Amino acid sequence: MPAVLALSPHLDDAAFSCGGLLASLAREGWRVVMATLFTGSVPDPKGFALACQLDKGLPAETDYMALRRDEDIHAAAALGIAPPVHLPLREAPHRGYGSAPELFSDTRSDDGIGAALGPAIAALIEAEQPELLLAPQAIGGHVDHVQVVRALRSLDGLPPILWWRDFPYTVREPAPREPLADLFAGLAAQTMTLDAEAQARKRAACAAYASQIGFQFGGVAGLDARLAREEGIERFRLSGRLKTAISGLDAG
Repeated sequence: MPAVLALSPHLDDAAFSCGGLLASLAREGWRVVMATLFTGSVPDPKGFALACQLDKGLPAETDYMALRRDEDIHAAAALGIAPPVHLPLREAPHRGYGSAPELFSDTRSDDGIGAALGPAIAALIEAEQPELLLAPQAIGGHVDHVQVVRALRSLDGLPPILWWRDFPYTVREPAPREPLADLFAGLAAQTMTLDAEAQARKRAACAAYASQIGFQFGGVAGLDARLAREEGIERFRLSGRLKTAISGLDAG
């Protein structure tokens, strides 16, 4: 049974960006592992970190990341894949990034997360032995996404990688920020055309992240409208050569 490992920066990124592919691979008999890297709970968050949960209507005493990990478990079930893997690394607001604009600017010089992130990803790959990796292109420019790309590219001997286009940043603006575009420009474009079941599973998985839907989309209707703009297609760039053909995945 071939295995695929999706490396999600946050608790929703993989489902949002390649949930249809994950559901399709699981249905074809792949072992699908969705691992989220930045999921560590932080007791008594302060400042901007606290504001990131208050602005979603969650009281200060709520363990925000525990709630989101539970949502992720429900999302994985909706996709028809195994329970997800959660690493305890801390999100950017807990690493000194103090405002929303800072999350989408250059990475801080004192952000040393790469020293832990690279080995953590290497350990996941060693444990899961995937035939294929899925990872973000960091479209939108979120610093956590950028750090994941950099950490992954620092590793040797990797399997093929399908680098996803980060939804919903792809549909928020006509020309979203792509700070790492040069890294992917020369890679072969791939498109995954989702059938009705895969689209339905992806939509259910996205909706499972209830704490994020209002903030990200303005509600479920907004989620549906943004997904409709993707027209049932997920887009990737491929590094390496696929060993196993994937139904619905084509060059272009």
